[in-house]
Amino acid sequence: MTRTRIVLGAIVTAIAVAIMIGLGFWQLDRLEEKRALIAGYAQAVDQPPIAYPPVPTADPPLYRRSALTCLEVTGWRHQAGANAAGQPGYVHVADCRLGAEGPGAAVEIGWSREPTAGTDWQGGPVEGVIGPDERYRYRLVADEGLAGLERSAPPSLAAIRNNHLAYAVQWFAFAAIALVIFALATRKRRREGA
Repeated sequence: MTRTRIVLGAIVTAIAVAIMIGLGFWQLDRLEEKRALIAGYAQAVDQPPIAYPPVPTADPPLYRRSALTCLEVTGWRHQAGANAAGQPGYVHVADCRLGAEGPGAAVEIGWSREPTAGTDWQGGPVEGVIGPDERYRYRLVADEGLAGLERSAPPSLAAIRNNHLAYAVQWFAFAAIALVIFALATRKRRREGA
């Protein structure tokens, strides 16, 4: 009975350790992918402006300069954010209609300490930098504060987290811990069986 338990435990532990090691190597691959992505974004900062993509793309053109014309504001989002000086407060994001049809766009029009400021902005031309957005995948962050708001902090590469090395180390540590626990449990069962 003890031998069967040890064999079964060895099989389960081996499968778990193999999965954890696989996840560790997958995180190392993701680390390299994220480094390449960040390097591409760093190059985008110095590239010439592009036309604002009206349809979300699989590879968003983050950190590129662009411009658009908001024909009509269709909704507002007010989120925690910072101004250009790094002070905390609220950034105000207008969901805009760009044409007769299509998904629209998000425009971060500026920053304030007030949670719902800026809602009197009716739209118009906006120049800025493309940054990430949770609804449209990317948004245009205005160069200047609109509707009496202060300028928001521009999108920053420093905001992109690359924790994949820590995750890889974590998975490898879990695998090592599982092996140690199995070895200690097996040793204990053998002593009890003797």
